[in-house]
Amino acid sequence: MVKKEEDWKEFLAPEAQKTLADVLNETKRHKGAYLHAEDVKVAQLWCAIIELKKKLEEMQKIQTKVEEPFKSIVEIGEKEKRKAIERVMREIVRPTDEASEQATQKLVESLMKF
Repeated sequence: MVKKEEDWKEFLAPEAQKTLADVLNETKRHKGAYLHAEDVKVAQLWCAIIELKKKLEEMQKIQTKVEEPFKSIVEIGEKEKRKAIERVMREIVRPTDEASEQATQKLVESLMKF
C-alpha cells in the first residue's frame, strides 16, 4: 500500500493558503533565476523575500504620504487646543500681575499634556 503524502500547505488556515499562493505567484517572475541555483528551494525563498521587501517598501511610501497630512492636522489641533485652554484659563483666573500670569501659563502647560 502506498501512503499518500499530504501537502503541509493544506494544514494552513484558508487565508494563509491564499497569501502563500499569492507570494509564490509573485515569486514566479524570478523563475529563470532560481532554477539556475544549486539549491532551487532556497533560491525561491530568497526570491519570495525580494518580493515581500518590495511590497514593504511600497507600503512604507504610502504610509509616508498619508502621515504628512495627519501630522499637519494634529499640529493645527494642538495649536487650537492651546488657544482654547489659554482663553478658558484667562477667564477663570484673570491674571492681574506677572506672578499670576506665570501661574496661568504653568497651568496651561500642565493642561496641554492631557
